[in-house]
Amino acid sequence: MEKYLIVGLGNVGDEYDMTRHNTGFMVLDAFAKASNICFQDKRYGFVAETSLKGRKVFLLKPSTYMNLSGNAVRYWLNQENIDQQRLLVISDDVALPLGAFRLKANGSNGGHNGLGHIQQLIGQQYARLRMGIGNDYARGRQIDWVLGRYDEDDLKVLQPSIDTAVEIIKSFVLAGIDVTMNQFNWLGKGPKPTTNL
Repeated sequence: MEKYLIVGLGNVGDEYDMTRHNTGFMVLDAFAKASNICFQDKRYGFVAETSLKGRKVFLLKPSTYMNLSGNAVRYWLNQENIDQQRLLVISDDVALPLGAFRLKANGSNGGHNGLGHIQQLIGQQYARLRMGIGNDYARGRQIDWVLGRYDEDDLKVLQPSIDTAVEIIKSFVLAGIDVTMNQFNWLGKGPKPTTNL
């Protein structure tokens, strides 16, 4: 049976709940809810399992904190003997506007600490879904921004992208990265800016 590892990046603990940096966790929570499965506290992270048309899917929310996410990813790839081509990592990205997203087959970490640590341990050859969180912060205030909580208006903009991300995970497992990029990336430009006429 083919196995897939879907990783959502974030930080564990109530103080990080619903923060921008935990967008990866939020996507996995939405997928788990839609699949009617629950996470269990296991080594290096919270893990949920399901299957899609005969393919085994592991969802992983690392409990290592963001900067050491690679430890959890490497462990679960090895533990379940999952090919790196079947790994998808979901992270927040300040370079994309809120509600936008971008799916890539590989590439650099873009300055993201979680992706950076994963890259240190397993290289750049893995798929990643970057969820835009915007960058409406003053110079030097990036940490406050990414660790800040979404408000209700933010969540209204973000929710359609989270719903789409759940579909992207399914497509990645069933159709592969190339088909999924072709199908979804044009959608990921984010909400149309509102103009006050």
